[in-house]
Amino acid sequence: MPTESPMGKVSARSRRADALRNQQAVLTAAAEVFVTSGVDAPIRQIAARAGVGMATIYRHFPTRADLVTAVYRHQIEACAEAGPNLLASADSPLAALHQWIDLFVDFLATKHGLADALQSDTNRFAALHTYLVDRLEPVCAQLLDAAVDAGDIRPGTQPYELMRGIGNLCIGRDSDPRYNPRRLIELLLQGLQRPRAS
Repeated sequence: MPTESPMGKVSARSRRADALRNQQAVLTAAAEVFVTSGVDAPIRQIAARAGVGMATIYRHFPTRADLVTAVYRHQIEACAEAGPNLLASADSPLAALHQWIDLFVDFLATKHGLADALQSDTNRFAALHTYLVDRLEPVCAQLLDAAVDAGDIRPGTQPYELMRGIGNLCIGRDSDPRYNPRRLIELLLQGLQRPRAS
């Protein structure tokens, strides 16, 4: 029975590491391009930003819907992982909540054209929405609970309602340059805070 040489194992491991790096580069580049050009941006634009060939993108993501789905799943994971990290590093639970909501709004900004891109695959779109809620609602709940326990905000805010409200405030920002949803989101967060005793 032939045995694989140590050199062969290193080479295979190296190829897998290169493939993973390329995949991460494509996901990062695609997210950046989607913000400015929407999900219908040319694949060559994404490839150029990622520093890879178009064949590399198609090898990892055979269709545009595959790429769009992978980008959003990747960003959902990053947003989910950020919550506990922010709680551990921010000055207060309220500051962590504000920072996390900023990340959530950044994520929502990249969703421009998502529904259109996946329109022909409603099951995939629904699964992606379910994944978003399943991953991010518990993180939002953890941040809200910590802010309530610290006395920073009033109890009773439901994480899904807060996420949905923020999402609704972000609608229309692309079509109206005078509209800045972040200002309204800041007012919403101020409304959640407990008044400080004088």
